Amino acid sequence: MTPSRTPLSRRQLLGFGLGTAAAGLLAGCAVPGSTNVNRAALIPAASGGETVQLTYWAWLKDLQKVCDVWNAKNPRIQVTANWIPGGTAGGYQKMYSALAAGGGPDIGQVEFRQVPEFMLANGLVDLARYGAKDVASRYDEAAWSQVEFNDGVFGIPQDTGPMAFYHQPAVLDAAGGEPPTTWDEWRTLSEKVRSTGKRNYLEVFPVADASPFTAYAQQAGARWFRVDGDEWVIDMTDEKTMMVAEFFDQAIDDDLVDTSAGAYTPGWYAAAASGRIGAVTSASWGDALIESVQGAKGKWRVSPMQTWGEGFGSSQIGGSTAAVLANAEHPAEALEFLVWMTTSREGIDAMIKYCGIGWSPATDYIGEQRQQPSAFFGGQSYNEDVFAPAAQEQNTDWSWSPLTQSALNSLQNQFRRKVTGRLTLPDAVELAQREVVQAFRDKGLSVRAAS
Repeated sequence: MTPSRTPLSRRQLLGFGLGTAAAGLLAGCAVPGSTNVNRAALIPAASGGETVQLTYWAWLKDLQKVCDVWNAKNPRIQVTANWIPGGTAGGYQKMYSALAAGGGPDIGQVEFRQVPEFMLANGLVDLARYGAKDVASRYDEAAWSQVEFNDGVFGIPQDTGPMAFYHQPAVLDAAGGEPPTTWDEWRTLSEKVRSTGKRNYLEVFPVADASPFTAYAQQAGARWFRVDGDEWVIDMTDEKTMMVAEFFDQAIDDDLVDTSAGAYTPGWYAAAASGRIGAVTSASWGDALIESVQGAKGKWRVSPMQTWGEGFGSSQIGGSTAAVLANAEHPAEALEFLVWMTTSREGIDAMIKYCGIGWSPATDYIGEQRQQPSAFFGGQSYNEDVFAPAAQEQNTDWSWSPLTQSALNSLQNQFRRKVTGRLTLPDAVELAQREVVQAFRDKGLSVRAAS
């Protein structure tokens, strides 16, 4: 299912009236320059005898080893990786500060959901001007849809997070259940698992992390952010989202999910190791985290994500781009390196081996390591059998906004009240939408709520 997608121009992102000073405030720093780099003349590729030096800021481990693979065969373009903290842990502020000072790296790791904010700050090079559209067919449609805005391309997909249902067969067998194919079946299975012991749950529902809920709504077909004419339309209370909110609100009321901790927290690991947590609906990168569960080798399997009966076959959590930042002196060469890193067999294998990236966004290669059966997951070839199809079953109509983190924070703050103040999840979503609309207005953006 691939609905039409209305791309957003930077002018629309700005709300047709937000000046560059206000855009800088939105990004948390001054705009890198008074002139939009994407309106300036193209920067020509370096001449034949010149060696180009590129810098790449990211929080990926051992990224330099990937660069070294490239550097050994490409003396004309040399890439140096510098580690920075994760984006919201200080990495983004470091990038914004460098951009505002007229510097910064050539390439920066920018999560998909942060791309619109960087665009508002004039922080990214439009790579379409350097031929990026010529390689669009090499990437999964859903991944590419998150970097293409109007006629521009503002990053190269680096990794994604299609979702599946990780589970312990022994826990499901003890409850007399099987991996669910729908969310209704998931509820029935949750009831069965709860009946096996007062501390036993199928899954957790983290009230302090809105990312899973967002992914579930996205899978159902929700579209929270869009542009209509000269204003942003916020639609977090649409029918699909409220259906998901009501579903999990009832699951919490019926004590079918553990709300005490999120997945991959210390409490979750202890419960998973003892069989008190039987499953987790999570992204492709969750496999490495599950492998950290004590004594879990051979005890977990992976099945396709359960569906809502409509909408999409899977969803996504996480994922990043490798974006060329505004002060880059060699955008053409940066694009050449990034396409190699994210679509060539050599580049993808190196990114998996050294950096442990999430799902490769390339259409035709998932990585040699991921083509092999997994000893940990009982010999299952789950990457080919589950995640490769899941990457093609995404909501390509979904767009993030320039205030994505604000929206997630509002949801999380209100969701906590489900546990502490008995607020319903549908009411929490409505309150969060009001806060998000106000946040847009506070930033000078033209906005209205759809409902």
